[in-house]
Amino acid sequence: MKFISFGSGSSGNCYYLLEDGFGLVIDQGIGIRSFKRYFRDYGLSQGEIKAILVTHDHTDHVKAVGAVSQEHHLPVYAAEKVHSGMDHNYLMSKKIAEPNKHFLMPGETVVLGPFTITAFDVPHDASANNGYFITTDSTNFCLMTDCGKMTEEMCRFINKAENLVVEANYDEAMLVTGPYPLYLKNRIQSGLGHSSNRETAAALASSLSPAIKSIWLCHLSEENNHPELCRKTVQCSLNSVGCAAELHILKRRTPTGVFEL
Repeated sequence: MKFISFGSGSSGNCYYLLEDGFGLVIDQGIGIRSFKRYFRDYGLSQGEIKAILVTHDHTDHVKAVGAVSQEHHLPVYAAEKVHSGMDHNYLMSKKIAEPNKHFLMPGETVVLGPFTITAFDVPHDASANNGYFITTDSTNFCLMTDCGKMTEEMCRFINKAENLVVEANYDEAMLVTGPYPLYLKNRIQSGLGHSSNRETAAALASSLSPAIKSIWLCHLSEENNHPELCRKTVQCSLNSVGCAAELHILKRRTPTGVFEL
């Protein structure tokens, strides 16, 4: 399995998995022109994209879902309320055609090509928010973003993961002393907002199994976090439990290289 992040943060989120010529996009919150340019730069074929998964309906995750789906006639899988939210999101450049709408609710599993995909609930102040646990014959991959809090169910999926993308959005001291208005600070810390470096670090330390190979920290705040501070906070927790997994920080606007899982 190959994994690429094309963007991770409030400027736009987009991830790509590829195995046996079957491409799976998770969220499409970057512009379609950037998306096409990245595919050219990486020597990837858009013809290999077979489906799109959507976590939730905030614009930084769905901006170009309709455009990519329409251009390539791709099915889009998301919770029912997320599809409704996308229908009413006026910032989506194009809407998803009815035949391409597929509901994938928390607790449900779908098989798409080599991928077996299970959705689970992630608390956030969107219409709904799915995390995804994805397995193939060779490995597994788990993604959870925009995590208002770390639930027992989410920690169970963390425990199963060999490759994990998980949010570490903000440093608590930076948020409290930072420029955001009080209502926004409260929203971020509400339990339906985002997870802090400390909260993510604690969940990883208590839940990871020895099977974990790689961890990517996603959706870092530009104003209320710093990549090295985030890395240090989480790495200290991993060290405290003897976890030797590779730790990566996903950049907001810069694609990663191709990770071979």
